[in-house]
Amino acid sequence: MFSVLNYLILSMTLLIVLYPLVFVLIASLSSPETVIRGEVWIWPKGFNLDAYSRVFQNKDIMSGYLNTIMYTIAGTAINLVMTVLAAYPLSRKDLKGRNVIVMFMMFTMFFSGGLIPTYMIIKNMGLINTFWAMVIPNAVSVFNIIIMRTFFQHTIPNEVQEAAVMDGCSNMNILVRVVLPLSMPIIAVMILFYGVGHWNAYFNALIYLSDRDKYPLQLILREILVQNQTQDMMDLNSESSSQQALVAASIKYAVIIVTNVPVLLLYPFLQKYFVKGVMVGAIKG
Repeated sequence: MFSVLNYLILSMTLLIVLYPLVFVLIASLSSPETVIRGEVWIWPKGFNLDAYSRVFQNKDIMSGYLNTIMYTIAGTAINLVMTVLAAYPLSRKDLKGRNVIVMFMMFTMFFSGGLIPTYMIIKNMGLINTFWAMVIPNAVSVFNIIIMRTFFQHTIPNEVQEAAVMDGCSNMNILVRVVLPLSMPIIAVMILFYGVGHWNAYFNALIYLSDRDKYPLQLILREILVQNQTQDMMDLNSESSSQQALVAASIKYAVIIVTNVPVLLLYPFLQKYFVKGVMVGAIKG
């Protein structure tokens, strides 16, 4: 009875969470007229790819796509390296004062200087309107450091590290040759966390970037969805006002799908590591 009820609740939750995205996909492939009339529910009606063709012909979206890919790759690489280099020493019992260091790091999770001091620091460092303004300010997460440190402490046996020391390995060799190969689950989780964070980031770009050529995809998406700026993707001379309204709605659906596809494609490859890695820090039996 419990299993039946559990599957029923989970299936309903899945439908509630998944259907909005499925509807956006269906609407982006359907004729705008059928979507406006509410005739689209489960299957596309009046199959139409005009919205996608207009999206991919828009230079701002393509430029934002390329910028977001670069920000995500570079930012995730920096995040991962710094998180590993902070978490591994803090997981070693022979590091003196590690608890004090962790306390100071945790302090920053609850208290920060605020937006204005952060902006002044970025400005004084000369990072305003540069590539590095998107990857340096959030280069490391204390929360993720604690997760990775916990994984190292409870998953990597001390005996393995002691054996490596007896074989003549330095601390860096132990990290690279012993610890990291055994830590793929948590590394996959960190890649997913940091990658999705960079892919969806727009606030730093809104604050620190003024050059439109450096805008990430999410900032372009914000302009289209929030500020309703779709004029660049419509033929204002040959289309009536009603046709432009229909096309604008279809373009919004298509842009949402194009924006989310890379993350949706990434998740299945990391899922087998994600379930194991995300349980780090749970109560141990």
